[in-house]
Amino acid sequence: MWISGTSQYAIRAVVHVAAHGVDAPVRVGPIAEALDVPRNYLSKTLHALARAGVLHSERGPRGGFQLTVPPSRLTLAQVTAPFEDVKRKHCLLGRPQCGGAHACAAHARWSSVSTALQQYFASTTIADLLDDARAGRTPPTVRARPTGGPRRATSRRP
Repeated sequence: MWISGTSQYAIRAVVHVAAHGVDAPVRVGPIAEALDVPRNYLSKTLHALARAGVLHSERGPRGGFQLTVPPSRLTLAQVTAPFEDVKRKHCLLGRPQCGGAHACAAHARWSSVSTALQQYFASTTIADLLDDARAGRTPPTVRARPTGGPRRATSRRP
């Protein structure tokens, strides 16, 4: 199982909203700046999460995004669901069918890793990530870009 750059952005953004959007909605601009994510791309990602029922979107000067459910009831699988199916096992070598008589060379070793990843996404909540950040086990805001995600355009001058 692989997760896309969009799913990585979604997780990071939802964690940010959970941490900062308790009393009032969080606007796209401050989230994009805090996470060092392209604003337009993040806006589309957040709106997809709102359509999926993960976030509530409020328009207007006091608008922004908030969680629709408590962080303790929101799993990583729910956050990534609008962008990919993390419940489905993916072949490490990219084969469309893998297993049984059609097993790839990596199947026996990869299968247990893939199952563990599925269980992690299904059982880990946003609250778990917030608790880990508060306990100092992980940084609360990671500014590194996910692998394969969009890059901001930069002007190159000779």
